[in-house]
Amino acid sequence: MTKLLILLKHGYDLKQRFSLWVEEYLFFPNFFQKILSLCLLPFTLMYMLIIILKRTLAKPIHFGVPIISVGNLVVGGSGKTPMTIFLAKDKEHVAVILRGFGRASKGLFVISHKGKIIENVNTSGDEAMLIAKALPNATVIVSENRIEAILKAKELGCKIIFLDDGFSKYNIAKFDILLRPKEEPTNVFCLPSGGYREPKMMYAMANLVLQEGIDFQRLVTYKHQGNSVSVLPDTLLLLTAISKPKRLLEFLPSSVKLIAFEDHHLFTQEEINDILHEYKEYAIITTPKDMVKLEQFNLTNLYVMDLELQLMPHVNFEAMDFYIQNSVFSAQYSEAI
Repeated sequence: MTKLLILLKHGYDLKQRFSLWVEEYLFFPNFFQKILSLCLLPFTLMYMLIIILKRTLAKPIHFGVPIISVGNLVVGGSGKTPMTIFLAKDKEHVAVILRGFGRASKGLFVISHKGKIIENVNTSGDEAMLIAKALPNATVIVSENRIEAILKAKELGCKIIFLDDGFSKYNIAKFDILLRPKEEPTNVFCLPSGGYREPKMMYAMANLVLQEGIDFQRLVTYKHQGNSVSVLPDTLLLLTAISKPKRLLEFLPSSVKLIAFEDHHLFTQEEINDILHEYKEYAIITTPKDMVKLEQFNLTNLYVMDLELQLMPHVNFEAMDFYIQNSVFSAQYSEAI
């Protein structure tokens, strides 16, 4: 049986235990968590009413440029970042816009311009930096205000915009792609009773829905100092700060230990020193999203799980391509007249 370890020392225990408890409550609750979920249903109904009103009253703005949103209905990751990279990698004059969760900055920042990285990971956040490094020709922008970011992308000459997690931005006209998790949550309620940000029936509102395990799967390879490896060390410690970290365990040996921080956590030198002291005999493995934050610490015995997406043969993006072509034609026509 896989041995899980949540860091117990230096004041981290309570915070990390609570983080994992919340994820369990939101997606796969036990009996007592189900009782709590039911008690919070009045607040969930209020939340859903607000969502419905916002969507009903919204008047989508057309920006004269194709905008593709890659999102999900559940809280946390469902493969949005690798899917965005997959879809954007072959496009020209492309921008990727993110809110930049977990960053130490506020406001609008151009993280990379046509592949040239301008800011550091503290300013960008982990996901934006990962995308900036994975897309050497793209422009990556972080901003809490997506409309300002779209206008900035147009100002920089971008012709196609990918919007990370933009399904709930009802005031933006866009092509919506929703990703469904491989294992659907048993808790089907919206926040705060469950892990859905919008009712599950909203999948029907998306232009394209892709589910892991049916429409795409993750391919995992391992790297050490940039080189591919086929065998991992026997004493292995998984260090990560992503949502639902236990999902990584299916790709690792059963003996691996896990240290999980909250999603988007920015590691500190003190935390890394504590881990290296406590687990000096262990090799560390992490994700690409975490690697952009860990590389500053110059860890030598560090392995990376390289996650890529493989689309199933039946999946195509004809509807998205048609939307892009039609949007470009409409913009050109508007400029001509």
